[in-house]
Amino acid sequence: MTEGRKTARAHVFISGQVQGVFFRQKAKERARTRGVTGWVRNLPDGRVEAVFEGSRESIESVIDWCRRGPRLAEVDSVDVEWEEPIGEQSFDVK
Repeated sequence: MTEGRKTARAHVFISGQVQGVFFRQKAKERARTRGVTGWVRNLPDGRVEAVFEGSRESIESVIDWCRRGPRLAEVDSVDVEWEEPIGEQSFDVK
């Protein structure tokens, strides 16, 4: 396995106008097209939280998308914490 294909895990918090703009559904679509597993959910404080597992290159592609979000989103910040993968098998909207 090459370094770019080694499984990685990112825990991501997205702030801004990111709820009520289809952020979770579009994040799921983006992750699936990149072969990334994990989950995404809204938080009570208005942020979106997500976990992405896959190749680091694929995860970084999804995180880059999170910095823009869907058309109606206004992303202020994206905080990323790299963690040990746990073997997510699918991508879910919680």
